[in-house]
Amino acid sequence: MPHSLYPPAVLVLEDGSVFSGVSQGAVGTCTGEICFNTSMSGYQEVLTDPSYRGQIVTMTYPQMGNYGITLEDQESSTIHVRGFVVEEISDLASNYRSESRLQEYLQKNNIVAIGNVDTRALTRHLRNVGVMRACITTELNAAEALVLAKSAPFLEEADLVEEVSTKEIYEWDPHRSDRTLGSQLAPDLAQQVKEPLVVTYDFGIKRNILRLLRWHGMRVIVVPSTTSAEEVLGMNPDGLFFSNGPGDPAKLSQIHQTAHFLCDHKPVFGICLGLQILGHAFGAKTFKLKFGHRGANHPVQDLRTGKVLITAQNHGYAVEEKHLPAELKVTHRHLNDQTIAGFCHRSKPVLAVQFHPEASPGPHDSISLFREFLEMMS
Repeated sequence: MPHSLYPPAVLVLEDGSVFSGVSQGAVGTCTGEICFNTSMSGYQEVLTDPSYRGQIVTMTYPQMGNYGITLEDQESSTIHVRGFVVEEISDLASNYRSESRLQEYLQKNNIVAIGNVDTRALTRHLRNVGVMRACITTELNAAEALVLAKSAPFLEEADLVEEVSTKEIYEWDPHRSDRTLGSQLAPDLAQQVKEPLVVTYDFGIKRNILRLLRWHGMRVIVVPSTTSAEEVLGMNPDGLFFSNGPGDPAKLSQIHQTAHFLCDHKPVFGICLGLQILGHAFGAKTFKLKFGHRGANHPVQDLRTGKVLITAQNHGYAVEEKHLPAELKVTHRHLNDQTIAGFCHRSKPVLAVQFHPEASPGPHDSISLFREFLEMMS
């Protein structure tokens, strides 16, 4: 459909920058912290990743929607982004699995989106200036949108983990029936007789993490973010998993205390926010990155082997290395800016990475970390 047939829309950043375009989603107005993702595909996984709660996501690749929407590929039960910014959404979806078009998906879920935006120019601006709040609207003029952008809450001001975490304890796929991206990567593990029990803290977990834990022969019980250490240990798990999630890790002080206690009792594996929580648990500090790491093409070096991994990432905070406790050892490093991308404990079975070995979207270079966790428990 020609852009002239879509309603006009405008994106306004809190520094006054204005990007005019056309509506590609629901009619309305949204505000949030704006960021960018460099993945060429995987837009549906990005939209449904709970780690994006409270954010407006810009896709740097110029065309989205080419292969439509397949509900089976969602990383959670709903869309979590506040708004969506693209250069162009394809009007045609070429994919035998597709159930609808991206525009219809955004409209159905009431997500405000803007297209016909020079997303690479926007990305360069965000790289230069840093994280900002923004407003997308089909209803207001630029001046009114600027007022809303400047008054929008910062991510640090909301308990986003509480918003996205499960409210009840459940077991994930006890009959091993769910499809997994790892199904062709570790077939031998699917035949294991013993299934170690992993209690997984849900801070905003992605489904493919659960799928891969299960595929690697682990029985998986998921618990809310506020679950006490005593209740978790009462389940007699073989290991513990701390998931990804949104928001400022420094605000989760009660969870830090719980994590510190649990690390004295069981092997622990953490991903993304899970790493940051474990860092705080041992006395480390985190800081907000200028524009975050988000995409499926980030180079990370495994310092234990020297091998460089191409990784999927989605985080706006990092562990500060200057005051890293001596008991933690850096195992992985982000090669773009040299930030910590993984660590282990020097004497306890604790391993954590800042990137996403489960991908979805992204490469499978680091999927072996799930096997490493399995070996830690045995």
